Amino acid sequence: MSIVPQASTFRPETAIHELGADFYDPVEAARFPQHILRFRNDRWAETVGLADLSDAQWIAHFGRFEPLDGSLPQPLALRYHGHQFRSYNPEIGDGRGFLFAQMRDHRDRLMDLGTKGSGQTPYSRFGDGRLTLKGGVREILATEMLEALGVETSKTFSLIETGEALERNDEPSPTRSSVMVRLSHGHIRIGTFQRLATLREPENMKKLIAYCLKHYFGQEAGEDGPETLLAHVVAGGAKLAASYMAAGFVHGVLNSDNIAITTESFDYGPWRFTPNWEPGFTAAYFDQTGLYAFARQAEAIHWDIAQLAVSLRLIEEAEPLIALIEGFGPLYQDAYRESMLGRLGVESRGKADDIALLTAIEKALRETDVTIDRFFFDWRAGQRRGASPADPAYDGEAFDAVAAAMPAYRAAPPRHAYWSDADPCSMHIEEVEAIWARIDAADDWEPLETKVAAIRRMGDAMQGR
Repeated sequence: MSIVPQASTFRPETAIHELGADFYDPVEAARFPQHILRFRNDRWAETVGLADLSDAQWIAHFGRFEPLDGSLPQPLALRYHGHQFRSYNPEIGDGRGFLFAQMRDHRDRLMDLGTKGSGQTPYSRFGDGRLTLKGGVREILATEMLEALGVETSKTFSLIETGEALERNDEPSPTRSSVMVRLSHGHIRIGTFQRLATLREPENMKKLIAYCLKHYFGQEAGEDGPETLLAHVVAGGAKLAASYMAAGFVHGVLNSDNIAITTESFDYGPWRFTPNWEPGFTAAYFDQTGLYAFARQAEAIHWDIAQLAVSLRLIEEAEPLIALIEGFGPLYQDAYRESMLGRLGVESRGKADDIALLTAIEKALRETDVTIDRFFFDWRAGQRRGASPADPAYDGEAFDAVAAAMPAYRAAPPRHAYWSDADPCSMHIEEVEAIWARIDAADDWEPLETKVAAIRRMGDAMQGR
């Protein structure tokens, strides 16, 4: 499940320079008229030795983008291509963000601080390079909730309001602006490899494979480097897709430029949590065919990883790559069982029993109005709560198979006070909009702060802390 943050010292890195100038463009951050600190993630700043920064220092580094000592002297906009809704686009890259700094965390992992809304780059095309304040608030809520539910995700590190009035076609305008910094285990995407394949750059492909294996997976790239890397991405992608399902999460835009080579979830635009187990639920209004619908996310991630395999064909034979891609399905099924049982707080009883239980759960949730969050809350550790608003549904025929199978999965009763609450902590669109409405109308940030605290409390309960 989630990694427990622990304190560390600041250990700057410049590893990205190993790749060289073919992979990025030095850029300058935009100059903003204001810098109002709205969110700083001291919990994760502590893991990279930056929690002791004063607010003024924080704004200097993450609002004005003054370099961190020993890290990158100048921001870098990374180059990549990618499939967007299955159409290949060679004209993308870091268009409103850049890689600002690198460092080591408390687990000695290489970490990146990347931005969103930090200004135009050579890849901005017709965009203004900015981020709406609402977009930044939404990303805080997405990453906090996903982290609490055990999804490997980037962390929203900083959000600073920047005092500009932005025009957007898909929300009321003008709207407030912000610049966001995210902490992630890597800024390299599947689309980074696609670019090298398209441009026919085999030596740079080898260099990128070696970089990723060394810094993300702690391995040297031998002759089987492409297969080794692809195996990691296949396994990680299967786990990511499964964790989305257990969380009831819909990313919305699972393009190949939005899949990190570490398979850490990131870049949240039109995301939503589906209240009910609705396979066709979509997050993006522009996803008219349901390509990235709730139940199609494993298919989408598998397809994206297949594009990585196609890219690796530049320097590797097809047969071993195809074999790895074909292993995605079984890995996903195993990861799905692990993720779902993990959210229930019970141990596996073997593949056959687990599949029977999860099939019964899916069927019951599809046939009733019981929300995903409500179900997992009410049946934590395999024991039904004493009283719940969903009791009429639980007593109905739809849940007969669940009720019959669950006693065999009973675990130790959950002890955290969260499990005695009346209702589960959820993050549905109505609450997201209500939190934003208070900020927009009255500059009231208390609902956001209260929600983040509630989400973190749920995360502690999920982890048994």
